[in-house]
Amino acid sequence: MTDERELVILAQKGDNQALSILFQQNYGFLKKYLIKTTLNLQAAEDLTQETLLRGMEKLHLYKEKSKFSSWLITIANRIYIDGLRKQTRERRWQEQEHITATRHLQWQLAQQGGEWDDVLSALHELSYEARAAIILKHYYGYSQEEIADMLGVPTGTIKSRIHNGLNHLRKELGEHGEA
Repeated sequence: MTDERELVILAQKGDNQALSILFQQNYGFLKKYLIKTTLNLQAAEDLTQETLLRGMEKLHLYKEKSKFSSWLITIANRIYIDGLRKQTRERRWQEQEHITATRHLQWQLAQQGGEWDDVLSALHELSYEARAAIILKHYYGYSQEEIADMLGVPTGTIKSRIHNGLNHLRKELGEHGEA
């Protein structure tokens, strides 16, 4: 059998069979590493595939300063960290969009002679999932089963969202003297 160094040289020269052997030899190790670090099987599988693709694209940059598997782990870690950073940026952007939309709604209510009261402020603090369940139940009168169908989740989940959301609202409104 050809050793790793020879496989890398052949793969860098365009030998697809050598590249295939090299990746087959490292696939299991890389995937197991990613399962342990991400603690998410689907994410680990996706990262493994993306890492191998990136490794294929960047193979000409591999300089044998470390084992090939270490080089792949470096690529995988960079991809994973970049993904986490992207999620953080997206979350911040969504939070800013939410704040902007809330301010716009407050302004619109004020222009129409309405008020942004403590109930709306407290509802604003809930997650979308809890807020939607409470509004559908208490403002529009849907049953928990109907809400579960609309939101595509089990009825028990809706019960929990409503219960926890109402407890949060009671706490928030109680602190503001509205209870």
